[in-house]
Amino acid sequence: MSLRTRYEFTLPRGYVDRNGDVHRDGVMRLATARDELEPLRDPTVTGPDDPRLTIVVLARVVESLGTLPMVTPHEIEGLFAADLAYLQDFYGVINFGSQQEFEEFVAAQRALGQAPGVSSSDEAPAPDAESQEAAPTSSVEAAAALPRPGRGAIEEIRSEARH
Repeated sequence: MSLRTRYEFTLPRGYVDRNGDVHRDGVMRLATARDELEPLRDPTVTGPDDPRLTIVVLARVVESLGTLPMVTPHEIEGLFAADLAYLQDFYGVINFGSQQEFEEFVAAQRALGQAPGVSSSDEAPAPDAESQEAAPTSSVEAAAALPRPGRGAIEEIRSEARH
């Protein structure tokens, strides 16, 4: 048995390059310890709580995005918020989730029409008829079924707390 280290994804919206071309399909590899440590040495990252850390880590593990020759922090910074959140969730599922959580994530994306084709060398087991019956029937149900490892709800800051 071999360890799967690369996973295809499809962004919900897609990265729009300077020519106006949209890039949605990509490949993310599993992160190594170095992928999480090296960005802390980046002079643009001020510490482990710096939001830029996420950008730098994702740029290291996203191997391809559409026809872009290279994925750098510049491209990750240019993603729409929904796409950045998707990549963060995808990173969490492939690196820290179980096989079942990964399969649920992919099934929910398929229900939304956003899942990539799975290559034959990395093909996940096909869901059986029983699990297909339990699949979400609407895009709202599919979105609610997405595992969100490490991501809580976005909380609104009350106006009186901002002053």
